[in-house]
Amino acid sequence: MNTTKLTLLCKASTLLASGALLLALANGCSSTKPAQCPAPWPAARLLPPNQPDPNWLDHDRDRPQPPVVTPATASTQAEPGKPPSDAVVLFDGKDISQWCSMDGSPTKWITRDGYMECVRGSGYVRTLQNFGDCQLHVEWATPVPPHGEGQGRGNSGVFLGLDRYEVQVLDSYHAKTYADGSAGAIYGQYPPLVNVCRPPGEWQTYDIIYTAPRFDSDRKLVSPARETVFQNGVLIQNNVTLTGPTSWLERAPYQPHPEKQPISLQDHGNPVRFRNIWVRELGKPGKKEFTLPNTLLDSYVGKYGSVDITREGDQLVARVGGVRFLLFAESPTKFFAKTTDVQIEFPGGDHAKPERLIWSVGEGANEAKRGK
Repeated sequence: MNTTKLTLLCKASTLLASGALLLALANGCSSTKPAQCPAPWPAARLLPPNQPDPNWLDHDRDRPQPPVVTPATASTQAEPGKPPSDAVVLFDGKDISQWCSMDGSPTKWITRDGYMECVRGSGYVRTLQNFGDCQLHVEWATPVPPHGEGQGRGNSGVFLGLDRYEVQVLDSYHAKTYADGSAGAIYGQYPPLVNVCRPPGEWQTYDIIYTAPRFDSDRKLVSPARETVFQNGVLIQNNVTLTGPTSWLERAPYQPHPEKQPISLQDHGNPVRFRNIWVRELGKPGKKEFTLPNTLLDSYVGKYGSVDITREGDQLVARVGGVRFLLFAESPTKFFAKTTDVQIEFPGGDHAKPERLIWSVGEGANEAKRGK
């Protein structure tokens, strides 16, 4: 395109934008903000294609300020630091109540002296609460004196997406194993950029930025999982794209799952210790979500008047008016759908098998008794 044509196009865009503003003012809008004027706002569509947010001007004095958060404090070998003020504290050195075994039963991992420790053969532990896109902080220490070689030396793992996406925990201080299985690796996929491991027994930190994969309504992958990892303050994984779940001996494909899933820690048979675990949720705020024991979910299964409740995997499904709704747990007794404002509650269900439920769609409340 020659210079004359480009100049004419720029002038035309300016005139159109000015005309749109005059039109908005003539219609009674007293603001120059597209978001505050009647839709549609043509000028917003004329902003440059690289405009980060078409609802705001550059350097807009009325644009909302970011929330104020008290930053975290750094840990020392002797004492853990404090989490940022907007973090969800998952383990403070004493209370392990936010963790359970993978089936939802109480964990057999032990807590003492400000840390929790894996007990050989007890199985993975996971959070009760589910998380999607997040910033996760975990501190860990491998056994001292060191014992074993390769993958048998201080092995554990930090998993996002329940048990799908692992950042390897291992004693890799002056110790050798396959590169994509060393400390800080996205297991089986990406070795860490550098080895910044401390000696066995010393506390180490992972700061993980996780973007959950997305699946469409046809259960097809829309966007893969991504992770950035800092170990001991050093970047070791730079926004890598995961090929699917991390696994041993195979390149496993993605399988559809909810965006929010528990965080879990691996039992690989070594007494690895963890402390000062916290998470900051990223993205749009929403209701809390939990993964409940299947035994509890099964106690809710049944027909309640015109509402049918079944279980599919780790979630309940409701059929209301013949329409299927996947339910998400916001507490042990309360559930909601994400496609329509469907809410279902099982009063007293966390103590005994419920004989009724309360359901609503958009408004009100309806009681339905369990069928015989």
